[in-house]
Order: sequence, then C-alpha cells, then structure tokens
Amino acid sequence: MDASLLINRKDLDAMPLTLTRIAHASTLLDFDGQPILTDPWYSEKPGYYHGEPYGIALADLPRLSGVVVSHDHYDHYDMDAFAAYPEKQVPFAVKTGMADAARRVGFANVSELEPWQSVQLGGITVTATPGAHSVPENCYVLQSGGHTVFFGGDSLYIPELNEIATRFPRIDLALLPINGLKLRPLLNRKIVMTAEDAADLCAVLKPRIAVPIHYAYTAGFVRDHLLLKYDGTPQRFAGAVSRRAPETTVRVLAPGEPLVVTGD
Repeated sequence: MDASLLINRKDLDAMPLTLTRIAHASTLLDFDGQPILTDPWYSEKPGYYHGEPYGIALADLPRLSGVVVSHDHYDHYDMDAFAAYPEKQVPFAVKTGMADAARRVGFANVSELEPWQSVQLGGITVTATPGAHSVPENCYVLQSGGHTVFFGGDSLYIPELNEIATRFPRIDLALLPINGLKLRPLLNRKIVMTAEDAADLCAVLKPRIAVPIHYAYTAGFVRDHLLLKYDGTPQRFAGAVSRRAPETTVRVLAPGEPLVVTGD
C-alpha cells in the first residue's frame, strides 16, 4: 500500500504512546498497549558491545505487536539471540531480502518492504522510507492512535529523507542515530549520520520530540582506535537541535527510562 493513501491522523484524539530506549537502536514503542520493538540486538561478541546495559531484558519484553528492522547487520538484526522470544507469530517488517534470517529461527510472519510501501503490524501502520548505510537499509514511519513516529535505524542523512516531511507533515517523535560512524583508516567513509546531520533532519521533519539513539556502541579498544571513528554525542545533538531546529524538544533517555508522548 502506498503511503500517500494513508489516513491523516493529526485531527484524531491521540492515545498514549510510551517510548523506552533499550540500547543502541533497540527501542520499545508502546502505542496504547500495542508494543513495537525496533532493531533487536540482544547479545555481544568481539567487536560488538552495547556500551550500556539493556533497558529491557529479552526475557522481560511484553507480548509484542510487531518488530521493525532497519537492515541486516548483527547489531540491529540479532535473530540468533532473538530466537528465544517465545511468540513466534509476531509480525516483522524488514528490508527486502532479509526475511530468511527471521524465518530460519521460527518467525513466519515477515513482510519485506521497499520505500513507501506499508504494512499493518497489529493496529500500527508501518511505512518504509529511504535509508542509506553500508548495506541496504530502510528507515520507518509508524502510525497509530493519532501518533506518528520516525525511526532512523542507523542511516545516513540523505536527500531522499526530506520527502518524509511532504508525506507525513506531522511527526510527533523522531528516533535518530547520531554517532557519525566512519570506517577508517583508508576509506574514512561515514556510514551513520552525525549529531549535526540528525539536527539538520529535525529542521526538515520538524518532530515535536527527538530522542537520540545509536551512540553508546563500542567495538573495543583496538578496533575503536584503529578501524572505526565516532562523531556524535547526545549533548552535541541537543545543542545542534537548539540552533538548527528550535521547535523540536530533545529528550536524552537512559536505558529503561520511559518517555510518555501525549497530544498537543
């Protein structure tokens, strides 16, 4: 279904929406009792460390209405660990070509999306948007109960994201990666938006609230100093938003700290 056919919900009474940041790009978005998990990552291995505790343990997740996944990297699509989640009928929304990894561990209800395609996960409408990383990636817009949420995975800020503002003129909450990850020493290639990039995206999307994600990750001492470079902190993001998108309120959440989003 094309996103242009979606009902504009801005005039409807907003139901409760609660965001809980788990770690990295894993969050729980609870639309009035319909929780959606983003980018599940529930294990670690050499070169991949959260850098912070889990805000919600895997065993403590509620019965989910859906799972939304941006791209096929271990630290965003950890199906070997997430196989322990018992409700195997939970629906997934993923980028084209990613379904097999979820199906391999028993999750049968998986929809592959390209930008501007939509699917229903319970009562939540999930629309894929463009994204860009070192592998194919979707970002997503989620809508339910009068709320619209943008989830940025770990995308770069690319011009194609500006179209979201036309298709979804009201964004209540934006979850934006900010660590500006670069691959070095030879390539020095940026593959995630920086704090300032994310602030520039806020200036376009004009979310009421923006929450930074994807900033505590570490690859360990050696890899961090020789192979990777990070460029972004929550404090820098908050400062950049105050200058570039002053209509947006930034909330920095500790793992497990809930944020309740209400209507205007």
